[in-house]
Amino acid sequence: MTPEIDEAVVRLPGMRVAYDSAPFDESALAATWHDQLESWLSQAVSEALAEPNAMVLATADAEGRPSSRTVLCKGFDERGVVFYTNYTSAKSHDLTATRYASATFPWYPLHRQVTVRGEVEKVSADETAAYWAQRPRGSQLGAWASPQSRVVDGRRALDNALRNIERRFADVEQIPAPPHWGGWRIRPDFVEFWQGREDRLHDRLRFHRTHDGWHVERLAP
Repeated sequence: MTPEIDEAVVRLPGMRVAYDSAPFDESALAATWHDQLESWLSQAVSEALAEPNAMVLATADAEGRPSSRTVLCKGFDERGVVFYTNYTSAKSHDLTATRYASATFPWYPLHRQVTVRGEVEKVSADETAAYWAQRPRGSQLGAWASPQSRVVDGRRALDNALRNIERRFADVEQIPAPPHWGGWRIRPDFVEFWQGREDRLHDRLRFHRTHDGWHVERLAP
């Protein structure tokens, strides 16, 4: 290792941030998980955090082998949290196989994170069309051009695919959504709100859905 890398590795055990956030208890929770998520997300936006709607999506394949990646949340309500992707991607293959996912919003500067976990479903064609219409034209073309998660023969292959798609839709004002592209909704059974606190005694409040409705639980840190 170079001296610079060696010094960084030596410092790893001592790397930590002192969380001095205010207490987060049950009386501070909104009535529903989605109202609480809206509140915290609004604060993340107001603090000008980079990509406040980014969330780390965790899936597993049919053999239980996990994968994670960052996606963007593009909507949520009482039904769940929505993101969009190629239905032939690796993540979509996992979701089709297991029908389950977990996603975490990591708001590090606020010493907060929110984790949503539950079964998944594809959103309706109407919902996909409504969101697709809001995407920039370049993003629409990219969705058509990219065989997401497949091995490609270098960057040139992607650039050539994009040029072909640009020619295909050159005279099309409203580009349609690809048939292999759309949204997934995580329908949560658990939604945890995590607030960093001093001495590692973090506040963890979780909404848990049972057969008789939602309940709030406190978890040990």
